[in-house]
Amino acid sequence: MNNISPPHLGVDFGRVIQGAALTPGAADTAFLSGGFGEAMSTPPSPDAFEVLARLVDRVHGNAWVISKCGPRIEQRTRQWLDHHDFAARTGIPREHLRFCRTRADKAPHCADLRITHMIDDRLDVHRYLRDLVPRLYLFGAQTAQVPAWVTHTPDWSAVERVVGADLDQAVGSP
Repeated sequence: MNNISPPHLGVDFGRVIQGAALTPGAADTAFLSGGFGEAMSTPPSPDAFEVLARLVDRVHGNAWVISKCGPRIEQRTRQWLDHHDFAARTGIPREHLRFCRTRADKAPHCADLRITHMIDDRLDVHRYLRDLVPRLYLFGAQTAQVPAWVTHTPDWSAVERVVGADLDQAVGSP
């Protein structure tokens, strides 16, 4: 897929950047409904920040967090990202945060941002993006069979390996 230039990376927040150690379909109750301190103390998903920093460098800063949530969780997400120094640690600035209220609404954000590579834990989100985003990555543990048109990346190590290989192909690198 050598026609993807320059690459633009999109990544979901819940159960991807934060909360990925949960079982498929489980909600992160500490983050979603716990107190402020409890929510802020929830850790990032294992290796998320480190891998994102390397990928953000590879896409020359063309990376955005695209998350579906209500106003309260949007505020909490912004606070969590600041609390964990997300921008400095990953290279994704606060200005590169996009929030929407429905999963389908991720598609207009991806179109507007010209996302070429999207990481999300929900197959229904990928269905909305299927004809819009060339490279789709279904993150985390999954209970259903993963269709061939989306690439399963069970953890951040797999994200780095698979997305990295796709980025090499997209820009025609060796």
